[in-house]
Amino acid sequence: MPKKNSRNTRGRIIAAAWKLFYDQGYENTTIEDIVFESETSKGSFYHYFEGKDALVGTLAYVFDEKYDALEATMDPDLSAGEKLIFLNHELFKMIESSISMDLLARLLSTQLLARGEKHLLDRSRSYFRLLRRIITEGQKAGEITETRSVGEIVHAYALWERALLYDWCLSGGDYSLTAYSDDMTPAFLRPYRADAGGTA
Repeated sequence: MPKKNSRNTRGRIIAAAWKLFYDQGYENTTIEDIVFESETSKGSFYHYFEGKDALVGTLAYVFDEKYDALEATMDPDLSAGEKLIFLNHELFKMIESSISMDLLARLLSTQLLARGEKHLLDRSRSYFRLLRRIITEGQKAGEITETRSVGEIVHAYALWERALLYDWCLSGGDYSLTAYSDDMTPAFLRPYRADAGGTA
């Protein structure tokens, strides 16, 4: 039980921080603001984080919270390709509507420079667990090619999504991330279909 409470406290701090970062900007958000918004305490904040900068790396956690929520509501009758497209659309829509591009760019740049843990590549994340499950089930159902391993397909798909995020940030958001991905992701997935001839 204490472990669950600890996870909830950390999660509340993270959720409050990212809401404030979006609403009033990273520079204008103080630790006091985060503590107040999360209904926690300064002691709890510093138990989990050294300071505000440490929260930038938690964006992967925010994404995984979204994946967990989407997994619970996703139509089980969708094909594997349709599930991947659904997840991609919903996450990118969330990013466009509630994540500051400056902070997304900061996360991506810190991941490039990080010498230790790279949160986006952490294979224990909900994101990778969910991708592995969908692709494994897709192969068993004869929807996804078995000429590539589950690991290879997961890697390629995660790389594709990161590439889209990097390009969107590099372009300064001068196009809709969600609309572009909605248009191009089915084409990316097409070679991984078992028949390799239809749409994803």
